[in-house]
Amino acid sequence: MRFLLDTEHSDLAGSIDAMLTRADVTKVVRALVDGDTQPTAAVWSRLAETGVPALLVDEESGGMGAGAVEMVVAVEQLGRHCVPGPVAEAIAVVPTVLAAAGRSDLLEGVLDGGPATIAVAPAAPRAADVGLSSAVFLLRDGVLATASPATTHRSVDPARTVSDVEQTDVLAEGVDGDRATDLGALATAAQLLGLASGMLAMASDHARSRTQFGRPIGSFQAVKHHLADVAIAVEMARPLLHGAALAVDRPTSDGHAVPVDARRDVSAAKIACGQAADLAARTGLQTLGAIGYTREHDLSLYLTKTRALLTAWGTPAVHRRRVLEAIAP
Repeated sequence: MRFLLDTEHSDLAGSIDAMLTRADVTKVVRALVDGDTQPTAAVWSRLAETGVPALLVDEESGGMGAGAVEMVVAVEQLGRHCVPGPVAEAIAVVPTVLAAAGRSDLLEGVLDGGPATIAVAPAAPRAADVGLSSAVFLLRDGVLATASPATTHRSVDPARTVSDVEQTDVLAEGVDGDRATDLGALATAAQLLGLASGMLAMASDHARSRTQFGRPIGSFQAVKHHLADVAIAVEMARPLLHGAALAVDRPTSDGHAVPVDARRDVSAAKIACGQAADLAARTGLQTLGAIGYTREHDLSLYLTKTRALLTAWGTPAVHRRRVLEAIAP
């Protein structure tokens, strides 16, 4: 099957890329690490104005009526710019869960206000970035409820926290937790792919500008091969991501919210995008050297976010097991 993004997808990615470039997101991340949440809130306000959190909500409920393909295209750009906050939760999980639960009364605040976050047991038992969120939810055993933070934990990513949450008011019962988990994993895969692309761009720029023995280090065969390996990993992972998004969008005839093969495809995409991001991180450090570890260099922000997201919405082992169970039942 030949799959290419159409002009609408490219325009969506381009508009988000331009907006985030103007926002200078790495400065926003550093401000957040220093305790200033206002720049992050401003970025999320701009995302809300462009309709990014509303992509997966139908038009009748005040959303954009788009699909998972559009969602992953958008989220990849957020990953590429290292946007802080509960990206997968606010864009992929919370809006669709509220819509599925028939809580349109809560959707407007989630789509127009600050980002919302959610814990979905057992796949994502802690809620990300509660301190940046306008609303916190908990989905457990099919019960969707509002929640309040109990204990907040630091992450390897200094711009991210995860919190144990306690149920407050029940909003709905019989909500599909499997679909929420798959959407969270799919969005996280897109975010990881964006991070990989961002780190590859940083390493390539450094290889072109850094000289050694009178030549750019990018002219050395070993460096070129390492960067080429990352580029291949990114381009091999992207079709898996888009294919999984198409599978999630595909209607079913048996009443299941997400087809069985789509769950396999989501796991394959999460694995491949995670591997691409991990390879990009390691190659970026090899190319830049020790400066890449320092807080002053943007690469360090990407490294820590990649490390945090590799296990978010299902560890690599969990997703490998799901793929294995699908191909060898």
